[in-house]
Amino acid sequence: MSKRYSFKNDYSEGAHHQILNLLESTNYEQLEGYGLDSYSERARMLLQQELEDDSVDIHFVSGGTQANLIVLGSTLRPHHSIVAAQTAHINVHEAGAIELTGHKINSIFSTDGKITPEQILQVLDFHPNDEHMVKPKIVFISNSTELGTIYTKHELQELSKLCNEHGLYLYLDGARLGTALTANGQDLKMSDLTSILDAFYIGGTKNGALLGEAIVITNPELKEDFRYFLKQRGALLAKGRLLGIQFLGLFEDGLYYKLARHANELAQKLAQGIKDLGYSMFSDSPTNQIFPIFPDQVIDQLWNDYDFYVWTRLDNNKSAVRLVTSWATPEKCINEFLQSLKKITRTSR
Repeated sequence: MSKRYSFKNDYSEGAHHQILNLLESTNYEQLEGYGLDSYSERARMLLQQELEDDSVDIHFVSGGTQANLIVLGSTLRPHHSIVAAQTAHINVHEAGAIELTGHKINSIFSTDGKITPEQILQVLDFHPNDEHMVKPKIVFISNSTELGTIYTKHELQELSKLCNEHGLYLYLDGARLGTALTANGQDLKMSDLTSILDAFYIGGTKNGALLGEAIVITNPELKEDFRYFLKQRGALLAKGRLLGIQFLGLFEDGLYYKLARHANELAQKLAQGIKDLGYSMFSDSPTNQIFPIFPDQVIDQLWNDYDFYVWTRLDNNKSAVRLVTSWATPEKCINEFLQSLKKITRTSR
């Protein structure tokens, strides 16, 4: 029997119809390859306008792991390392891609997926200028984080200040940047990022595109010969138009923010309904990833109709699960899940 709905991730669906329509309407045009086509150039200009900075370099790649690998691998010298939360995507879910480039990840324990300037200082204190140890050079963060939490503008500015004082680069994984920017309580805007970060990427794969991320390089030191690194890592696509056209569609009329806001709103409706039934949360997430704590018997029954991941086991009787809504999640699926949970709760107590 097929399941009623999957809350496993926010990329199970294909793409928003406006993106598909744009790809179809341009399909038979003969265009330059490798991202040098007119649509990709328009998309770069549009993103520069959104960022309010026409000096940034923008490169389109196919996925988040690829973006992280290329930016981090091209920036670091062989003895450099990366500072990141222990929950960071590069530390858990990228199959050692960063380590394969020869770089160590100095992981920081975090209960909410975020790291602080004080924690970074502890890493630096433990790694003085000593040729027998790696030298931390990049701070890696995600917004939103792997636990759905967000960095505010002030928090990012404090991280940036520390990095500048200690000669570190600050890089942001923006796979779910849209949900971070549209979350309740967020004071950060897309245009704030260029003065705070040395590089980051804007995620499309998890926000309505078929695939694709836009790498944004703000620090001039990191711009030189970047297309060579793209080519060496297999990221300079002959049909680069397919990526540029999608970002043109996402940012021409604010579709990017509209889709992210939809995912957030439904996740928060789901979270509130779960709390109303007496359950608690593993993290305080205002975005489209929520982490309710359920007894194992409730999880087993929910699995009859829904797909989702168990995030972490808390004791012998209960676990935190991850429920993810997407740009395409129907509201009726939220209502049906809450009705199912209500029935299960009533019979299990």
